[in-house]
Amino acid sequence: MSAARGFRSHGYEGLGVDRLAKEAGLTSGAFYAHYKSKAAAFREVVVAGMEDLRAGIDRMRRTHGGDWRKSFVYFYLSERRTCKSGDACALQSLTDEVARADDEIRDVYEAELRKIIDITAAGMRFETAEGRKKEATALLALLAGGVSLARAVRDPAMSENIASSVRWATTRLEQNVETSTKKHE
Repeated sequence: MSAARGFRSHGYEGLGVDRLAKEAGLTSGAFYAHYKSKAAAFREVVVAGMEDLRAGIDRMRRTHGGDWRKSFVYFYLSERRTCKSGDACALQSLTDEVARADDEIRDVYEAELRKIIDITAAGMRFETAEGRKKEATALLALLAGGVSLARAVRDPAMSENIASSVRWATTRLEQNVETSTKKHE
């Protein structure tokens, strides 16, 4: 979807309806035939992007079984760290834009984020549902924040160091959970 690429690349304020329509190969009039407003298009982009992430996590869990988390972390910190911002994950590329958006967009984002946390938590090993949700939230925050930092620096070695540090932290998080779970068995 070209609207997603546009919002991810230029941000909500950096992209007018004319440019958004042009990138989609539409006239401004045709754009309004599809969307009530620029905000409606942004809302759709946010929902679709978050749904894509949720589906990707679900696929990763089904494909990789018990090792899904490690595979997901390495995937997220490799391709997602180096791709163009227009092709980046919605969690990393749209969160700042959502934080500046109106309440409706923020509510939609929050509802989608809760679903992502739930699907991620379902694949965590912590013994309690609350613990799995905390672990899932921490993992997602580490990944999105890490990619944001790694993308912002120009030095490839520093970018890789950030990604490596986040991989290390996610491994330690998982080891702490496994140790905690074994203590309670």
